[in-house]
Amino acid sequence: MILILLGAPGSGKGTQAGRISDMRGIPHISTGDIFRKNVKEGTELGRKAKEYIDKGLLVPDKVTNGIVEDRMSKADCSKGFILDGYPRTTAQAEMLDSVLSRMGVKADAALNIKVPDADVIHRLSGRSVCRCGETYHVDYKTPKKKGICDKCGNKLYVRDDDKQETVRKRLKEYHEKTSPIIDYYRKAGILIDIDGIPLPDMVTESIVDVLKSLETL
Repeated sequence: MILILLGAPGSGKGTQAGRISDMRGIPHISTGDIFRKNVKEGTELGRKAKEYIDKGLLVPDKVTNGIVEDRMSKADCSKGFILDGYPRTTAQAEMLDSVLSRMGVKADAALNIKVPDADVIHRLSGRSVCRCGETYHVDYKTPKKKGICDKCGNKLYVRDDDKQETVRKRLKEYHEKTSPIIDYYRKAGILIDIDGIPLPDMVTESIVDVLKSLETL
């Protein structure tokens, strides 16, 4: 099964993609994770991507398309995969269709996780992370010791792209460039809206129900 997860930054795409990946046994392909890994390792790709990410801007298509196409060609994607954070523009969506066509497959569904902007800003601006990958939030998941990771004891920090001013820029960029692909997939007949406001477990249940219905078609 090939799934595309859509939604604004902070809508929960990464959380849900990870859960469905584990349930279905298919890779979770996150462009954000790929970029952040390269930024952390100080690669050339990481340096280029960081210039855009820190400003709340999308990494150019030329860079992103190549990374995603290369990842989809790996052997572990032969039974399907979940795309999280890609495509983000109609040009990327068209590119993806072209690549999938060459692979002899097509996307089964584009799941659009809907969350109002005000909720997105609150979610992201209240988030802190650790170098080990753990994520915390002032409302939903607080560390036992303020500012310190429960898992490894390192100091927590707020990512540059989670700062409120940057979040607002990310949302503006999302609405201008990414929202149009919702119509793209709606016209293609594979868009399914998912309410992203409830607790993550409830959102997961909604997605599982959708996937079960797809399998019975």
